[in-house]
Order: sequence, then C-alpha cells, then structure tokens
Amino acid sequence: MTTVDEVGAGEAFLRKCHNQFPGAMGRYVAANPLPDGRTSYQVLAEQVTGAERVLDLGCGDGSLLAVLARDGAIGLAGIDLSAGELALARARPELADAELLEGRAQRLPFADDAFDAVVSHMALMLMSDVEQVVAETARVLKPAGRLAIVVGGRPTPGSGLELFLKLARPTFATAQDAVPPLGDRRTRTREGLNELLTPAGFEPIAWTEIAPAVDATPEQVWESALEKYYDVLTLDAAQLRGLREEFVTRASTLAAGEQLVRGDRMSLATTRYRPEQRGSADDGPPRRASGQ
Repeated sequence: MTTVDEVGAGEAFLRKCHNQFPGAMGRYVAANPLPDGRTSYQVLAEQVTGAERVLDLGCGDGSLLAVLARDGAIGLAGIDLSAGELALARARPELADAELLEGRAQRLPFADDAFDAVVSHMALMLMSDVEQVVAETARVLKPAGRLAIVVGGRPTPGSGLELFLKLARPTFATAQDAVPPLGDRRTRTREGLNELLTPAGFEPIAWTEIAPAVDATPEQVWESALEKYYDVLTLDAAQLRGLREEFVTRASTLAAGEQLVRGDRMSLATTRYRPEQRGSADDGPPRRASGQ
C-alpha cells in the first residue's frame, strides 16, 4: 500500500523532473516512430476521431493536443503537474485556444459531462490514487464518451532496452537520490485497467500492443533510454559515462551490423463510459460542479 508520504514524494519528483527537462516525452515519441511512420501520439489521437471536446491527462508539452488540434478537435484542454511543460504547450500556435491548466488529475477543475473524450499518453501509469483519477475521468466524460490511453510495457526480451535496464539497475541502486514509488501497477496491464475502470462504469477495454520501429544503433537506443527512464536523472556524470561505455560495448555485440532490436513496447487501451452500468450511488463519489 502506497503511503501518503510516498504519494507526495512521487508527485514532487515528477514535477521537478518535468520542470527541469520539459519536452522529453515529446522528443522521445518523435524520435521513435512506429514501423508505418506514425507516432504513438497519432495512433492515440485516431482513437477519438470526431470528438470535439477532448481532455489530455498529463498533457506535458502539448504534443498530443497539437495532433488532436490538427485533426479537427475544437475544444481542447490539458492538465499537468509541470509549469515547465505547460509553458511549452502554451507556446504552440495550434493550442492558442486550448485550456491548459496546472493541477492534478485526482481533482479536475472541469464541470461534469464536459468532454467527449479523455486521453492520456504514458501518464496515467505514473499517477497516484488512480481510483480517484478514474472517478474524476468518469465525472467529466459525457455518457458514451471515449477514454483512450497509452501505457508502457516491459522491453522485448533480448533487446537493446532490456540490456540497458540489466546494466543500469545496479547503478540506479547506488544513486544518491532514488526515484520514489510512482503510479499503480494495475494501470500497466489489461486486467488491471479493467479492474479499475469497469466498476466506474467503463466498458471492458480493447487492448492493442504497439511498438516503435525495431531497428536502431546502440547510440540511438542509448539516447532513447536517456529520455525514457526517470532513474537516469539520479546519476552523476561519472556514473552516466561509465554506464554509457558499458552499454554501447555490450549492445554492439547484439547488433546485426550497425542495427539491433530497440525493444520498446507500449499498449493502447480504449473504452467508453457507460454510466448506466455503474452500481448504486454509494459505489463512487458524487458528480460535482467545476471548482468545487
């Protein structure tokens, strides 16, 4: 069971990291397209095509919202812990009319039934008190509204990213400031998400595995790992230098010529909100007006 102190430490850590290095996820996604050339942002946006009012939980630098804007969504909103990320989002011309707020997904500053769809890219899996996030998501969604999220998965066995983690974990363990507990493991699996979502009135989720293009050089995998894993931020320059040398040397032995399997994997989960499928009124928090 995650304690209140751990929840606070986790959110403080995420806010600090994203204020110090805003835009990391956007850069990572752009540098790691899928085999067909689309990004995971584009795949996620396609799941809510036709929705006009869309909320992004953990919107970061606004990359996903910008895709949605280009696809025709006209009422966009995003919430994020990081003022640094939101500054980048507000600088995007496509998001000039978007409502971009600093805050927590556990207490959304929006009215009941405000959105046609809610999306989240690699963010829900990091959030504490996820049952409350789900309850708030249900509250702000219209009946039959869509929820679409992307969560991370374990690297492909034998891949470059699996090798990176194998080599990096002992170094991470020696870092002066360890990464506090983040998120809820249930958000990373189909079964766990159904356990969280169906009692709140969501349909059983549709689940699809997605993965960036498989080939990369050792240097490309290294650069991806720097953007992907928070633990890297706890290492000093000497630790990073030693880890990089060991990884590039070992990764070269996995490669066929100049390429190796990158090994990143993500999962796409989609569902609709059906409030009539919820239990009694005592099963969840009451719906409330914005700002209460």
